[in-house]
Amino acid sequence: MNPQSNIAIIVEGLSDKKEIMKVVREPVEIICTNGTIGLSKLDELVEELEGRDVFILVDSDASGDKLRKQLKREFPLARNLYIDRKFKEVATAPLEHLAQILLRARIDVHAQYLHKG
Repeated sequence: MNPQSNIAIIVEGLSDKKEIMKVVREPVEIICTNGTIGLSKLDELVEELEGRDVFILVDSDASGDKLRKQLKREFPLARNLYIDRKFKEVATAPLEHLAQILLRARIDVHAQYLHKG
């Protein structure tokens, strides 16, 4: 656990994590579920993330929707962040789009991603 970060973003895969890390300026913990998550891992996460600001940012597809429902049950206070359905995957969405989503959630992002060059 990152002691200075009160923010956790749950994503599906490592490629999602890498893209978000490029954009985010403040310390956040990005947790990969690798598409699915078992009950024991889920229980660990619930314990680990207690009292923190949790965000769910998964792909806009059937598996992402299923994972979001599962996570929402376990983290009822988590904020859902959505990428535009036209991009389908977090990892392939433009960095500017990810920056806008994170900024709206009050997560500090690098300024260069806030406008198209």
